[in-house]
Amino acid sequence: MTQRIAIQGYEGSFHQVAAEQIFGTGVQVIPCATFREVVKIAGSKKESEGGIMAIENSIAGSILPNYNLLQKSNLRITGEVYLQIKQNLLVNPGVKLEDIREVHTHPMAILQCLAFLEKYNWKLVETEDTALSAKLIHQHKNKYAAGIASKRAAELFNLDVLAPNIHTMKNNYTRFLVLQREEEALPIEDANKASVIFETDHSRGSLAKVLTAIANGGINLSKLQSVPIPGSDWKYSFHADMEFDTLKQFETVIEKIRPLAEEVTVYGIYKKGKTI
Repeated sequence: MTQRIAIQGYEGSFHQVAAEQIFGTGVQVIPCATFREVVKIAGSKKESEGGIMAIENSIAGSILPNYNLLQKSNLRITGEVYLQIKQNLLVNPGVKLEDIREVHTHPMAILQCLAFLEKYNWKLVETEDTALSAKLIHQHKNKYAAGIASKRAAELFNLDVLAPNIHTMKNNYTRFLVLQREEEALPIEDANKASVIFETDHSRGSLAKVLTAIANGGINLSKLQSVPIPGSDWKYSFHADMEFDTLKQFETVIEKIRPLAEEVTVYGIYKKGKTI
């Protein structure tokens, strides 16, 4: 059966590239305008088998609202992938560099490619999505405009890659989470990573006690992200990514930190993602 996976953005977006890395090129992606819509559709058994959601970028940092969306959902993390973000200048077949007058793409892509773009006197047109820009250039058969998007977008919309890898920072990665409904999230064989959320009573040293218990258990705390608790007076929950050697090791540490925290929820036990 073809997997139906919700993604943020349009066909040809980096979310689709991430989805294809996990589920294969035969995956049926469901484009969503917002991350909230991704979570909603991924949580619906009638509409999908899950979703792909970006959670952090190696340059821009964490996408904090997505932690709150995950916390309020019925979804669990069953995998992850680290995707290198490679931006490309795309044009309709036959269009040459000297023909270009405008470049259409998302504002973030413009910033990522500014060193390249500053070499030319092109009008920079900001759009809502990189892949959508590529699609519209294809649909309008524009001979004087280029888009900046993924190579996957070029393949989907029959565009030429006039200049590949035009991004300034080559070490630019986005981490994507694989999300599935809690009742369908089966145990992952050889799992070696988990995502956990916990709260403390915010007394002096309470967070340090939890972190000490994690360290004493031999677990690598690869990420710790504080997120404000809505409606509280400057109180935070903590999202922790833990890497471990055995599931038993992780379970032992979780039992040790439960008495030290007000609430502990495991959002997923999965295999550490590869860098692509």
